[in-house]
Amino acid sequence: MVRTIDLNSDLGESFGAWAMGDDAAILNIVSSANVACGFHAGSPAALLATLRAAKERGVTIGAHVAYPDLVGFGRRNMDVASDELTADVIYQIGALQGLAQAAGTEVRYVKPHGALYNTIAHEQRQALAVIDAILAINPRLPLVGLAGSGVLALAQEKGLPTIAEAFADRAYHADGTLVSRRAAGAVLHDAKQVAQRMLQLMTEGGITSIEGQFTPLKADSICVHGDSPGAVEMASQIRHLLEAQGIAIRAFIDA
Repeated sequence: MVRTIDLNSDLGESFGAWAMGDDAAILNIVSSANVACGFHAGSPAALLATLRAAKERGVTIGAHVAYPDLVGFGRRNMDVASDELTADVIYQIGALQGLAQAAGTEVRYVKPHGALYNTIAHEQRQALAVIDAILAINPRLPLVGLAGSGVLALAQEKGLPTIAEAFADRAYHADGTLVSRRAAGAVLHDAKQVAQRMLQLMTEGGITSIEGQFTPLKADSICVHGDSPGAVEMASQIRHLLEAQGIAIRAFIDA
C-alpha cells in the first residue's frame, strides 16, 4: 500500500501592491492551500487570483482564518470574547467561500493562522469558539491543528473531523510544542535539512527537537509557510525526497 501525506502551504497573503510569497510557483508543488481570508492578510483581488490558480492546478482549498490583525500579520495574541471570535471565524469562512465559488472551487477545510492557531492549541475557551464557528458553517469541514494538541481532541469530542499537522520549517520542543518565533533557531531555512526532517517524520514517526531529543509526531499533513524565504525550494525538496522514497503527496481531501 502506497504511503501518502498531504503537503500544504499558507497562501493568498499578498495585499494590493505588497506581494507576499510566490503562490503561483508553490501551487505547482503542494496538494492543499490554506488561503488567507482578509483578517491577517490578503486583499480580495489577490485572494481571487490565488483561488483561481489553485483551481487550475487541482489544489484543495482551506480557509486560513485569523485574528483581525493586518498590521501584526495575525501573529499577535488577542483576548477576543468567545461570541466575537465565533462570528469572526464564520465571517472569514463565508467570505472565502464566496470567492472560491466565483473561482469554480470550494472551501474544503479550516486552518487557523498564527497566534490564533497557537492559542487554541492549548486554550479551551478560544478553541471552542473556533470549533463552534466551523460547526455552524458546516460540521463536515475538518479542522487542521497542531499534531498532539488538545484542540484536536476537543474538536473530535464535538463531532468535528480533524487533521493533525506538522511544520516542516519550524523547530519543535521535546514536548511537541513549537519553538517561539522570537527564539533563535525557531524558523528553519535550509531546504535540504527541512526535507530530511520530514523524511524522518514519515519513516520514524517523529523528529529531533531543538533540545536534541527524538519527539514523536503523528501527522496527516506537512506545512511549509508560504511567506518563509525559500519556501518554494523547501516545498520542492520535501516533495522530491518523499516521492523518491515511495511516499506520495496527496491532499487529505480531494479538490
